[in-house]
Amino acid sequence: MKLLYSPNSPYARKARIIIIELGLQKMVEDDRYCPDIVTQIASVQEALRGVGRQLLRNHLKHCATSAIKKGPAEADRTYDELLALITSISR
Repeated sequence: MKLLYSPNSPYARKARIIIIELGLQKMVEDDRYCPDIVTQIASVQEALRGVGRQLLRNHLKHCATSAIKKGPAEADRTYDELLALITSISR
């Protein structure tokens, strides 16, 4: 998969997630107010969803498009893979 670095790249997003996770760990260790911790957990979850959306976009744009162009057999395998992926993440 071709990934270019940008502030919105999965790598940059993951770096932000790690920073938030470290903050969460410190909040728990410092016995911070539970609702504040839950709010930070929600931030991590949304950041991870953002990484997933970007990775899916890149997969569709590069990997899936390339496979579909190879012909009907590869296209069918790709459609099945995408359907299974979308089904698994939409639960």
